[in-house]
Amino acid sequence: MREPQSLSKRLAAVASFIPIGTRIADIGTDHAYLPVYLALQGKISTAIAGDVNEGPLALAKAHVQQYQLESVIDVRKGDGLEVIAPGEVDVIVIAGMGGSLMQEILSRGQDKLEGVRRLVVQPNVSAHVLRMWMMEHGWELKGEKIVDENGKYYEILMAEPGDGETPYAELSSQEKARAILMGPFLLAEKNEVFKRKWQQEYELRKRILSSLKKSESEASQEKREHIEQELRLIEGGIAP
Repeated sequence: MREPQSLSKRLAAVASFIPIGTRIADIGTDHAYLPVYLALQGKISTAIAGDVNEGPLALAKAHVQQYQLESVIDVRKGDGLEVIAPGEVDVIVIAGMGGSLMQEILSRGQDKLEGVRRLVVQPNVSAHVLRMWMMEHGWELKGEKIVDENGKYYEILMAEPGDGETPYAELSSQEKARAILMGPFLLAEKNEVFKRKWQQEYELRKRILSSLKKSESEASQEKREHIEQELRLIEGGIAP
């Protein structure tokens, strides 16, 4: 068997949520590191590696050819989910973008989600935006991970078709807001990486709040109130 290249800690966490033997689509594939690794490990049946930009697309094709995986991995050019047809894949992976952009991709491509059994997303920022989208669009959050890679914190979310409210069903309104911001599964575990990330986020918001207090504009006032609310949620989340 050909020796698979290793994955970064971030992509290894993404890979851990992909069931063996599935057909996957990796949206925004870049070098196609993830599908190539999974194919070399024999963990997937097929993969579609999609990217909208020519540069990453050329790198992905070269990487697939290097390992002679053209029969397993189809590299396609396209924006978001337009690279797949309904029913063509079991798992959709989107990793390494902002949460708001991922939400846009999922919203624009909702007709492609029929038959998809699992979503695995790794936003660089704004994971809460995706939790909200999942809750409102019939995707039940089933698992979360958090990793620290070179001083940056990454959250990985896994969801399957179901009742999006389930992870938040028995929470008060404040607890629900906290879980959407910080992650219901991550909050339940509260590991050291989670604590470090949210301590850092707490301190960042305190600094922003301090600078906003110098302005009396209505926009600044609204932003202050929003940050103060987030600070209260984070305080409750990182408390022992």
